[in-house]
Amino acid sequence: MSGSESQRPVRRRTFVLGATAAAGTAALAGPLAAPASAAAFGYTDDGSNYVVDTGADLVFKVSKTNGDLTSLVHRGVEYQGYGGMNSHIESGLGTSTVSVKQSGPTILVSVAYGTLKHYYAARSGENNIYLWTHKADTSVSATRYILRVRKGLFLNDQPDSYTYTTSTIEASDVFAKSDGQTRSKHYSKLRVMDYDHIGWSAGGVGLWIVRSNHEKASGGPFYRSLLRHQSADGGGLYEILHYGQNQTEDQRFGLQGPYVIAFTDGGAPSSSLFPGTLTTSWADSLGIAGYVGAGGRGRVAGVGITGRNTAYPYTVGLANPDAQYWGSARASDGHYSIGGVLPGTYTLTVHKSELAVYSTQVTVSAGSTTSLNSIAIPSTNDPGNASAIWRINEWTGSPAGFKNADLMTYAHPSDVRAAAWTGNVVIGSGSETSAFPCYIWKDVNSGLLVHFRLTAAQAAAAHTLRIGVTTAYANGRPQVVVNDTWTSAVPSPPTQPNTRSLTNGSYRGNNHTFTYSIPASAWQTDTSRYNVLKINVVSGSGTTGFLSAGTAFDAVDLLA
Repeated sequence: MSGSESQRPVRRRTFVLGATAAAGTAALAGPLAAPASAAAFGYTDDGSNYVVDTGADLVFKVSKTNGDLTSLVHRGVEYQGYGGMNSHIESGLGTSTVSVKQSGPTILVSVAYGTLKHYYAARSGENNIYLWTHKADTSVSATRYILRVRKGLFLNDQPDSYTYTTSTIEASDVFAKSDGQTRSKHYSKLRVMDYDHIGWSAGGVGLWIVRSNHEKASGGPFYRSLLRHQSADGGGLYEILHYGQNQTEDQRFGLQGPYVIAFTDGGAPSSSLFPGTLTTSWADSLGIAGYVGAGGRGRVAGVGITGRNTAYPYTVGLANPDAQYWGSARASDGHYSIGGVLPGTYTLTVHKSELAVYSTQVTVSAGSTTSLNSIAIPSTNDPGNASAIWRINEWTGSPAGFKNADLMTYAHPSDVRAAAWTGNVVIGSGSETSAFPCYIWKDVNSGLLVHFRLTAAQAAAAHTLRIGVTTAYANGRPQVVVNDTWTSAVPSPPTQPNTRSLTNGSYRGNNHTFTYSIPASAWQTDTSRYNVLKINVVSGSGTTGFLSAGTAFDAVDLLA
């Protein structure tokens, strides 16, 4: 979030690859970084580029033609350049108007391409580049910034990388290694709320992109997107501003940033660059389109949240068509505080893990705090509070706990590490959740059987079966059969993203609960025998295998 009032994400994770310097000796990037005495802060014009010397260990060039970052030299080593391409917005802009100005210890390079505005800023004595992107409309397909890094400088064989192989198993972006493990740039593992920065470290140098607050991005705190990749040609680090893959929200417009390209001596970038910590008052007077400083923002704070299941984390989100924010609710009492919020009216949503359990409207004004009384989550808002004869998994809005659920955020379903997608589930076995697959596909494991017993009293009554899902591919949805005698109607498909999801590391779509009213006549009358519930995935769309119609599960229960 822009300005000093921003809210920090819930968790911090760092991707560090290669030989990382010890934390005690690694120099941090940021405002406290010591300038190199031999360097001179300033800029020159070489005819094709504006050349900016930060007065530290970093010199970079911005094309005067199209605003590409054409050179990134740190301690005399060129880092920019992947496959002969520059670093830039989306796939690069056409002929643009590029200008530069120096304001004391700050140099700003401005790029204008139609309605799109993009900015690079340097601060005297820092090994950082601050970037902003202002997208006003759909006339320019600017949804990401990609930092292209020369090959051989860092080595990466983590899940979110290519594997220097031509063994493509899906589309042109999912690969198989010779050992059966899979790799893809989509497999980042991380939701937006889980990371502040992404990058590599090797040979006493760390190169990172510190993400922005994502206030003008889409998808909320639980959204996953590609963050980096590497192949034989080099690597890429991304700041994704809007990504169409498994997207649940419309694109937002306006100024996004700052996000930061940061060099270090091998350690993580300074926390002073993180969203919620970064102070950019020095940018207040630079004339950046759409820029709103800390004084033009407000805060939302709540004294607590009752009615929580304290076994799970709670996240409070703010969203409207123009901006999004989020913050964690304190485990002890549910207190939350979200700063750096643009003025406006927002939907405030309380999430139990990733499941929305409460919402209301709040209005934020510049320079003030909107204080809220304690929120009481009604018991009926959490489906986990309903009395159930049996329940498989807790209602959290995610497949966490189901078979292969964790692996699917960083591997393809065909990965050798995945447990068999087929198999049956027995209620009372103690392994119901771990035996239930997180995803079911029409062409892979449809027809999952769940075995359970009912007492005489339970078998004499009708019951409601609930199946919670988190996303679907190709309109896949569950149809159920009980004891081969009763079959549910085919439910209508809920609104879900229409792109790949289950095979590219994301289960995050729109949470939906299917309900089935099962009559007493469907149950076994012999209480010593199992009832058998069959769950099929049905759809008229999709292709074959793991690209057939499918759905991701949250929880399944039979209500008392």
